[in-house]
Amino acid sequence: MSDRTVLKISGADARHFLQGLVTNDVERLDHGLVYAAMLTPQGKYRADFFLVPKGKDILLDVDNGLAPGLKQALTMYKLRSKVEIEETDRRVTRGLGDAPEGAFADPRDPAMGWRGYDGQPGDEGIDWDAVRVAACVPESGIELTPDSFILEMDFERLNGVDFRKGCYVGQEVTARMKHKAELRKGLAQVAVNGTAPVGTEILAEGKSAGTLYTQANGAGIAYLRFDRATGPMQAADAVVHRT
Repeated sequence: MSDRTVLKISGADARHFLQGLVTNDVERLDHGLVYAAMLTPQGKYRADFFLVPKGKDILLDVDNGLAPGLKQALTMYKLRSKVEIEETDRRVTRGLGDAPEGAFADPRDPAMGWRGYDGQPGDEGIDWDAVRVAACVPESGIELTPDSFILEMDFERLNGVDFRKGCYVGQEVTARMKHKAELRKGLAQVAVNGTAPVGTEILAEGKSAGTLYTQANGAGIAYLRFDRATGPMQAADAVVHRT
């Protein structure tokens, strides 16, 4: 995966440092990959990534476009912590089915297969967009944008947030959203008859009902206003139904 950067977080305070910043419980590293995000103080998405146990160190697998800003933010928060943050030349591989030796199951959904960091051969020729759409898993820079709130992006279902771990940046806003009666907007899988560019507005009876993102095999991932997504909708030349 040439579109991923792998950072190394090392030092005596590495786990404690990350625990106060990310949405998930870093202690889950004892059991494999941890999917998490870093938020702004206002509770909005800044970056999502995988934390990878690697001996005494922690690897951080993040989209290339987010890596410089994330590294800068982590460095800003480091202060006097005994932590070092550096970019590595590791490459990420992935595949479906059982994880090979040394690789890790993707914690977001069993359908997403595994991820490797030690040169394990990846599966060639897989349409990963189709895999993501079938599992309704959002992607950095596509469905996941700076305006996103992670609960609307299904981070609870994707095992990307822990509500018992204590404070982290943006935790108060996330906790308030968790305890609301019901989310009014969020990620959903839709049936798509036709095609439309990623980011196309979805209309229901002439009113904005959301945005259509990744599409494959007659299905798509959309961000919807649920009270309006109750029947056939239009996204450019495509007809969309919530499934």
